[in-house]
Amino acid sequence: MIDDNRIRERARLLPEERTAGSDDPKAQAEAVLQDSDDREDYRESAPGLRIEHRTGD
Repeated sequence: MIDDNRIRERARLLPEERTAGSDDPKAQAEAVLQDSDDREDYRESAPGLRIEHRTGD
């Protein structure tokens, strides 16, 4: 289950998301965070795979 604080934080739309619009920012936030969490779980279960890990830099 995704933490409500993370959902609230991510539901604040980024400028490009505001421009595109969102019918349901909370549902969008939940989907983005779930995808991110799933990718993190997969990465740890298969460390030998060639997966690009990007940073915010």
